[in-house]
Amino acid sequence: MKKTGILNGPLNGILGTFGHGHLVVIADVGMRLPDTDTVVDLALVKGIPSFTEVLQAVLADVQVESSLLASEATGSSVEEIVRAEGLNPDFVSHEDLKALLPSARLIIRTGEATPYANVVLRCGVTF
Repeated sequence: MKKTGILNGPLNGILGTFGHGHLVVIADVGMRLPDTDTVVDLALVKGIPSFTEVLQAVLADVQVESSLLASEATGSSVEEIVRAEGLNPDFVSHEDLKALLPSARLIIRTGEATPYANVVLRCGVTF
C-alpha cells in the first residue's frame, strides 16, 4: 500500500505519465468539462475536496513551470491561493481558459464552489 502522496489510483497513474509542457487543469465543481477519459472527478460534496487541497497535492507531485488563471479571478481568493503556493500566474479570459480544456492531459474536478476557482498548470522538468 502506498504510504504518501496522491492515493487516488486513476489520478496517480496519469500524473506518472506527464512530461514537459503537458497541461493539468484543476477545476471547480461548476466547470463544464469535456466527456473524456482525461477527467478525474474528485468532487464528493460542495467544498470537498477544496481547490486548495487538490492544488497542494498536485504541486507536491508535479513540477510546474507556469500557471494560468481567468482574468476574472484577479484580486480574488483564488489568486491569493495560487500565489501562496509559489506560483506567479498569467491571466487569460475565462472563455480562453475554457478553450484550453481539450488540450489538457488531465482535468481534475474538485468540489470547490468558489467562482473562477480554476487553474491551468504547465508541467516543467526537474533538471
